[in-house]
Amino acid sequence: MKRTQPKRTQLKRTQLKRIALYLALFMGAAVAVAPYLMTLNSAFKEPAKVLTTPAWEPAFPVTLGNFAKVWSEYDMAGFLLHSLVYAGAVTVGQVVFSTMAAYAFGRMSFPGRDALFWGYLATMMVPQIVTLVPLFLIMREFGLIDTYLGLILPTAFGTPYGIFLVRQYFRTIPRDLESAARIDGAGTWTVLTRVVLPLSRPILATLATITFITTWNTLLWPLIITNGDAVRVVTLGISALKGQYSSQYHLILAAAALALLPLIVIFLLFQRHIVRSIALTGLK
Repeated sequence: MKRTQPKRTQLKRTQLKRIALYLALFMGAAVAVAPYLMTLNSAFKEPAKVLTTPAWEPAFPVTLGNFAKVWSEYDMAGFLLHSLVYAGAVTVGQVVFSTMAAYAFGRMSFPGRDALFWGYLATMMVPQIVTLVPLFLIMREFGLIDTYLGLILPTAFGTPYGIFLVRQYFRTIPRDLESAARIDGAGTWTVLTRVVLPLSRPILATLATITFITTWNTLLWPLIITNGDAVRVVTLGISALKGQYSSQYHLILAAAALALLPLIVIFLLFQRHIVRSIALTGLK
């Protein structure tokens, strides 16, 4: 009896700690998800009730008029298509070029490799606003204002964060696998595509998800590089609904809800790979 009592006490303490942890995680998740749920809820409200009722009050009666109006009168389909092309192209470019650069920095040896890598990584400390004007001038000289290429090129060839993320994952892959492939006659490109990349699907999915979401939500660069509706992305389309003297909040909420849906789909498709990459690399 004397031995079982401390065990029961310890078990109760463990259970209480676990319950407290789950409660804290639930509260954190609720705080993080609440704004999105309020946006979706308010998007289904009638225009007169958007500002006269609390955001968490359920929409009753439910109306689809906000979505129909913002879709038909404000070319929301075009904005979503432009954002899809923009974010998709940048994501593909980021994954391809960040992967090649990360393999060079992480698995190949050449003079000045570490100095070049850390110097490139140091550019993360440079604010985006510093490079905004030079980038705009370069795009203007090449005649890429208000074009897809002007939107895509500045971030399509990899970023310091993406290269660092993939490089750290590559360094966890045993070198014996590469050595065995080279003994069989595989070259550098074969080792990368046949050995390293199949083992790196979680981190590549993580990079693709982060890049797509970040690009989809970008406002400043599209605002600078575009001046018409030819390639206007969804963030600019939503901001255009807010006027100087009045704002159509019911349409803004409906447009935001439509813009949120692709991001939810992307996250649900790749969440398993994201969790796995974090577990394998120890990222926090």
